[in-house]
Amino acid sequence: MRRFLPLLLGVCVFSSMPALAQDMPRLVPQSQAQVNLSFAPLVQKVAPAVVNIYTSRTITRRTHPFMSDPFFEQFFGDAFPYSGGGLTRQKVENALGSGVIVDAAGVVITNVHVIDGADEIRVVLSDGREFPARVSVRDEPSDIAVLRVDTGGEKLPFAPLRASETAQVGDLVLAIGNPFGVGQTVTSGIISALARSSLNINDFNFFIQTDAAINPGNSGGPLVAMDGGVIGINTAIYSRDGGSLGIGFAVPSEMVMSVMDAEDNTVDGSRSVVRPWLGITAQSVSADIAESLGLDRPAGVLVAKLHTASPLHKAGVKAGDLIVAVNGHTIVDPSEMKYRMATTKIGGKADMTILRQGKTRDVKVAAIAPPDEPARKKQLIKGENPLSGATLVNMNPAVVAELGFGDASDDHAGVVVVGVEDRSIATRFVRPGDKVVEVNGVVIGNTDDAKQALARAGRGGVWAITLERNGRKQQIVIR
Repeated sequence: MRRFLPLLLGVCVFSSMPALAQDMPRLVPQSQAQVNLSFAPLVQKVAPAVVNIYTSRTITRRTHPFMSDPFFEQFFGDAFPYSGGGLTRQKVENALGSGVIVDAAGVVITNVHVIDGADEIRVVLSDGREFPARVSVRDEPSDIAVLRVDTGGEKLPFAPLRASETAQVGDLVLAIGNPFGVGQTVTSGIISALARSSLNINDFNFFIQTDAAINPGNSGGPLVAMDGGVIGINTAIYSRDGGSLGIGFAVPSEMVMSVMDAEDNTVDGSRSVVRPWLGITAQSVSADIAESLGLDRPAGVLVAKLHTASPLHKAGVKAGDLIVAVNGHTIVDPSEMKYRMATTKIGGKADMTILRQGKTRDVKVAAIAPPDEPARKKQLIKGENPLSGATLVNMNPAVVAELGFGDASDDHAGVVVVGVEDRSIATRFVRPGDKVVEVNGVVIGNTDDAKQALARAGRGGVWAITLERNGRKQQIVIR
């Protein structure tokens, strides 16, 4: 179960509300039926679809007789035991999480962090049946993974996904999973917040918040509404020590459905989630901005810049426009806009309401994949040069989206490192995501430029390479 630490916890609450409880009549159950009210029928309906997920992975570590010697460690640091010497030792690590079957054919939903790095995945039902599972789709940005189990044609119990948009703050919910590995456990609570978007847990930051007790091991388990529908997948908790403090977060079912839709898409032989690209830079509306726009409260998303190929640009949206709604949902901040577009299918259109010069207008924005233009022209660099072993591609919106960096509104150009071969020369100098700006004074505009510049040795055997990493430029000089 993912958790994050609060920065500030000491909050005092003072109340001047009069104590009226003693004046209010206290009611007791009025019938035997009310006395017997229970979640048991709902649990009996949903619990068979909740599974335990066991994973194992083999880790290979290299040991060296001097790896603990302070003298060698001060020169080589953590890299010393991996420098090629010594012996290797393998260790098997096991992990436990939860999941939920959402289709009788054997479709299981869980979190990516539950199955991350696993060599083997086993799904165990509440009745003890056990099945091997394979990963069908994994989507790190949402932390949702789709597993497939081979049932041999046998139909499995399942709990259907239900739209979370119908849920309201105060609704009763159940969380089912295997906390701490003690066995299947059910906790109850209410939805304490919707559209929670200021958490920095995953790339979308849009969650259902609940006070149902969620603990390590609950990850991947369902958040269940009172009609038995799964409205979310439990993903993270707000905690100081790893235990439940009554604040848990679930990925909404709409995001889960968008990941499941990726089973119909195949990219480079593997299923991946391709989400609509906006190609804009946007910012939240502060109180000052709201006042300048004549708004009675801060709300909406202010468009700062647009990429020339942005579908919003083609729909008539301009810098300075305020996006106030997407698909009928009022937008509070950029995270919510990103989520609303992410759950729109590629090829469809999103209805947006914008405010411009005090007037609102509706526009239809095409949901398109990030353009893969200009062509990537992948190059594996070889030879005697500092980038030997690095794979370079031309930058474009698709590459920028895959690497998860950069300003989506910028017309990115240049060359970026997307891979580095193990034990190659390039591992000493570059890593994926580095942009190659110059080689020996030659500005690198595309991968052909890079290949030609790296084929020519520097003067006197000296190489001067300028890289851009995390927005900062740095020059490497190799003699």
